Amino acid sequence: MLGGLAGLVGLSAVAGVLVTATVTPAIAVSGYAASSALDTFENMPSFLEIDPLMLPTEFYRKDSAGNDMLMAQFYDQNRIPVTFDQVNPVMFDAITSSEDKNFYTHGGVDLGGTISALLGNASSGSNRGGSSITQQYVKNVLQQNCESKAKSSDEVEACFTATTVNSGSEGYQRKLQEMRYAIQLEKRYSKDEILLGYLNITNFGGTVYGIGAAAQHYFSTDAANLTIAQAATIAGMVQAPNTYRIDEPDGSTQDSAGNPVNSAADGYKLTLDRRNYVLDRMLDLGKISQAEYDEAYASPITPQVTERTQGCQTAAGAEFFCEYVRSVLLTDPAFGEDDDARAANLRRGGMKIYTTLDPDLQQSGLNAISIVPAHVDYMNLGASGVQVEVGTGRILSMVQNRPYSIENSEDPNSPTTQVNYNVRSINGGGGGHSAGSTYKVFSLVNWLEQGHSVNETLNGRVGTKKVINCDGQTQNVVSSNSGNGIGNFEANPGYVGTVYNFTRDSLNSGFLAMAEKISVCSTNQVAMKLGVMTGDGTPLDTTNFGYNVLGDQPVAPIDMAGAYASIAANGMLCPAKAIDKAINAEGVDITPQTACNRVMTEAVASTAAYTLEGVMRGTGSGARIGDGVPVFGKTGIHEYLHTWMDGSSTKVATVVWVGNVQGDALLSDYYENGYVLSRIRNSIWPEMQGAANAKYGGDAFPGPDSALTKRQLADLPSVLGMTVDQATQALQAAGFSVTVGDAVDGVESAGTIVQQGPGAGRVASGTTITIRPSNGEGVTVPAVSGTPDQAVAALRGAGFGSTSTQCTADSTVSGDNDRIVTGTNPAAGTVVNRNTQITVEFKAKNCGGRP
Repeated sequence: MLGGLAGLVGLSAVAGVLVTATVTPAIAVSGYAASSALDTFENMPSFLEIDPLMLPTEFYRKDSAGNDMLMAQFYDQNRIPVTFDQVNPVMFDAITSSEDKNFYTHGGVDLGGTISALLGNASSGSNRGGSSITQQYVKNVLQQNCESKAKSSDEVEACFTATTVNSGSEGYQRKLQEMRYAIQLEKRYSKDEILLGYLNITNFGGTVYGIGAAAQHYFSTDAANLTIAQAATIAGMVQAPNTYRIDEPDGSTQDSAGNPVNSAADGYKLTLDRRNYVLDRMLDLGKISQAEYDEAYASPITPQVTERTQGCQTAAGAEFFCEYVRSVLLTDPAFGEDDDARAANLRRGGMKIYTTLDPDLQQSGLNAISIVPAHVDYMNLGASGVQVEVGTGRILSMVQNRPYSIENSEDPNSPTTQVNYNVRSINGGGGGHSAGSTYKVFSLVNWLEQGHSVNETLNGRVGTKKVINCDGQTQNVVSSNSGNGIGNFEANPGYVGTVYNFTRDSLNSGFLAMAEKISVCSTNQVAMKLGVMTGDGTPLDTTNFGYNVLGDQPVAPIDMAGAYASIAANGMLCPAKAIDKAINAEGVDITPQTACNRVMTEAVASTAAYTLEGVMRGTGSGARIGDGVPVFGKTGIHEYLHTWMDGSSTKVATVVWVGNVQGDALLSDYYENGYVLSRIRNSIWPEMQGAANAKYGGDAFPGPDSALTKRQLADLPSVLGMTVDQATQALQAAGFSVTVGDAVDGVESAGTIVQQGPGAGRVASGTTITIRPSNGEGVTVPAVSGTPDQAVAALRGAGFGSTSTQCTADSTVSGDNDRIVTGTNPAAGTVVNRNTQITVEFKAKNCGGRP
């Protein structure tokens, strides 16, 4: 007690000096205690920086009428800041009557209250009470300034301890510092500003902070409409917020025996007693009339609790998009210098985030994706769709078959999930899905960028392909329909054809043939240039295998949407953008800045679009829309585990995925709502893209580049004298298709090629060459002369059994009986079948008596 009194003397002396200087009429203070304490006081900081209030961050989306509507909010402290005129004056009366009746007359420190509290504390060993509202405001500011920088619950607890310590010299030191700050605040701010600041910052139980949130939370009203009884109830809470809270009907605390206290059953007795105390003080000070007092005193405490929910579960129908936006705020440097700062800003920064979501396309997407059940017994089935605006990257819709849930189910096939199937794992995704043949678009772009024409012809037949790797070495990749290699859809044997047709037909062996001329890693690098990584963010060219060009690596649908949109945007890649505008608590625009970059020439982009338009007449025909808006697309099935449809108009790109979230069930084995799962994309994609076409329209794509669509001339070798197999292999290796015609008469052994059309030389690449083998039954017609009899004898000697003669009258023949052979039909040197009739042609002065 003596130690406490010693501290009290010094502190009281300082208080006297302060009051003398700034507050009340002079009080004589002298002696060493006052001098020493005043030195201590003068050395304390006097300027208190009031950091911005910790405020909820709010996400907004548009409704169908174009109005901004609250989608979700996040907070550590549920606070709704109010202005002075937004508070019923009775609230000010209630708080000043119960907490600081001299608030409007002192200069920050109520000397009487402080001395009284110090005397009591010195005798009891504690250091509580006696603080003016200004001092309480100081304490709250110090606490919040500390908590706003805290990175863990332990640090938050440390902030509370540091600003409320009540024991020993530290307690007196804290009280002294509060007084120092309080006096300076009174010089800088008006009484009304301080009182409003206090009501906006103080805790009213749990996560409820500030009078605006307290009025809404406990009584479902706003601060302007609080009744006397309600204002007195809330004012009474500041003494012990969690003890006096009235949103826990089973009791906010317990007695020594563990029984619930301050519950609905006891009429919230502790809070009621405290409220009535506040009413007593208001009556005593003339703030309310006797009649008002009697009415308020007689009323029970009747809470009407309104929970202010937070988190993306409130973003009905757009929860996964909301989580994507949240992930952006947690990772983008625009929202803080490091992870801790960004996490704190999300919960405390009071930002307003206006998102890109299109309500009409989102609803259409939800309708379309609903054809895939959220849960089936036979597999872990997932489905998703995402749409981005061409030329901006704005995300217009993001949907999936399983509803969102914050619960972490141990069942991987739960009908709900937290995993966003559309995005990378850093944004809440599951690591992506194998892209299948939709990945072939990167081979197409790579092919064009290296100067090749889509009308260049390659040998796309199944067989061993020597695929080029990054270091110039080759990998032997077997394409086969026998099950021992990479096959084609529906066991297509492949063909020699153009890249345009390979794309239209999604011919695996054709794209492996392309990889014989362009390296696998360069194709993977094109994909990365177009914004695609693996679903976990790993570069696609970390390892490179021939089958990469067929889409075995897992990627995120949102990345694929951006890549296809870049083709539709004439080669401009626009990063995915979920936020149209972001405003901080001070009203400053902090919107993350994104820029579109050229990733391919217009010539490449337009030719790729032209080629992909052809897909809609090939493998993509099942997804045609028929609304007249030009679209291109690419289908993809990866080993019947995943199925995709990616495509775009000139305005909106749409990507749809359906497949195994986990496991290896074959989509081709199961049906839902009339569709085999491997083709169910043909229901989803047209509905989503059709909705985009209806709202955003679409123009014709630019025409393809002439240099990238020209037909190539190639050297056609001669295969005469080869066997059929040798000739076929030689022609196919040179990039030609081959037709073997019927065997023809030939002196060569049977099977030897004796005819080729067209013949060797420079011909259009991809020309079909017809070859004909010898049947081995040919005889060469010999040259004959002399008389017809001599000629016939020579022919019979050569093996021809059927002969005839034909005379031509010629007056120049000298003798009447002369017969001069002029040739044969077929002519000498002609190879014919030995049974062919050979006609000996001769001339005579007259033929059978006729000139």
